Amino acid sequence: MEKLFKLNENGTTVKTEIVAGLTTFMTMAYIIALNPNLLTGFGANGGPGLWNGIFLATCIASAIGMFVMAFCANKPFAMAPGMGLNSFFAFVIAQVVSITGLSYTESFQAGLCIILIEGIIFILLSIFNIRDKIVNAIPLGVRLGIGPAIGLMLMNIGLGSNAGIYSSANGFSAPFFVMRDFFGALTASFAKGSMAEGYGPMVLTVVTMFVGLFVIIILAHFKVKGAVILGMLAASILYWAGQGIFFHTNPFAALAGASWLPPFKDMGANTLFKFNFKALPQIGWFTIITLIITFCIIDMFDTIGTLVGTASKANMLDEEGNMPQMKEALLADAVGTVAGACTGTSTVTTFVESASGVEAGGRTGLTALTTGIVFLLCMFIAPIAAIIPAAATSSALIYVGILMLSGLKKIDFDDITQTAPVFIMLLAMPVSGSIGHGIGLALITYTIIKLCTGKGKEISILTYVLSAIFLVKFFLAI
Repeated sequence: MEKLFKLNENGTTVKTEIVAGLTTFMTMAYIIALNPNLLTGFGANGGPGLWNGIFLATCIASAIGMFVMAFCANKPFAMAPGMGLNSFFAFVIAQVVSITGLSYTESFQAGLCIILIEGIIFILLSIFNIRDKIVNAIPLGVRLGIGPAIGLMLMNIGLGSNAGIYSSANGFSAPFFVMRDFFGALTASFAKGSMAEGYGPMVLTVVTMFVGLFVIIILAHFKVKGAVILGMLAASILYWAGQGIFFHTNPFAALAGASWLPPFKDMGANTLFKFNFKALPQIGWFTIITLIITFCIIDMFDTIGTLVGTASKANMLDEEGNMPQMKEALLADAVGTVAGACTGTSTVTTFVESASGVEAGGRTGLTALTTGIVFLLCMFIAPIAAIIPAAATSSALIYVGILMLSGLKKIDFDDITQTAPVFIMLLAMPVSGSIGHGIGLALITYTIIKLCTGKGKEISILTYVLSAIFLVKFFLAI
């Protein structure tokens, strides 16, 4: 282990890395079931065979990407099909069905061709250091602000939809946001009346989330190893007990009738190397090229932002704000995307939830390797992953988000040309739900301010190009 991951050099141990890997997994385990749900309209499109294929692809492609991250880059970053990108991909597939008249599964297989091309492009860009140069083109002030912006985004996720999604039968037809729908209500009686029978589950979720958060903070204050995963465990136990005591439901009921055998047959029939290149002319080559560019832009800056922001929190950046072995980390992301296309899922990207593992002490590829192994095991133990309450993962996400705000102290608040782009990004990232969009708005703001204050020479050519690309993307809606 020492020879492979240089544990002593990075000030960590095998135990710490494994705990960090498990922590990362617990905060992102939701993607295993959510990704096939989003890509099939919660099972409405493509039938159970496609759902099963995407489920396995999610586990396998994520693990492949993390193994490359572990052994090539030796970084603690995890990856999986990106949120936002999978929703956009599902929207694209629905449009392909409308344009071509093909079945949803056939259209999905045509969409996988776009993801494959995107992944190959990224492999080439990574090999020739072009993605690395794009990272370095981001102004230092913006790079320093990426971590805090991601922190706000994590808190928004934790306090928002990740805290719990309830069906209309429970009084909800959409995700609730804790600060708006619970604490934002005029009075408790008003909230209770407006939420009907959904008020009880909301209270249990909110209490679980904050108890988990306080447990993590208190344990971390006393420097208890594994504070995050222990806090999540405490929150889970509280939630399971609350379900049984107050709502008379068995939180483990799903385990009884669950299937524990991976549906490899469904994967082979629906998603594994099922590229429908014949459908591309029907979609239109201009549309295909536009979609490839769009996926590339979003994925590239989501990945760059996650890597830089999380690495900053782990003190992995040098004095110039650059991360060693960025090329290898970006290559792992690209390989994950190609693996996703080949197995049957949307773009695989570095997950912002990796920050939870970093906070738990993860500093090397052993963290990523641990998370990847558990993802593979989930092909057999998916039902167990499914019973981890979302409120427990919210506790970890909020805690890590709070910690990542500390990066703001590195920014020169006396220089408005630095602070303005950063604060635009701080607002844009959690509101848009996209790391890439937040960085794009920050770059545009930085470029315009520098030009208008007579400091245009301080802007690199590549920064001009990136700002122009984002302007085109935002205003031409590609």
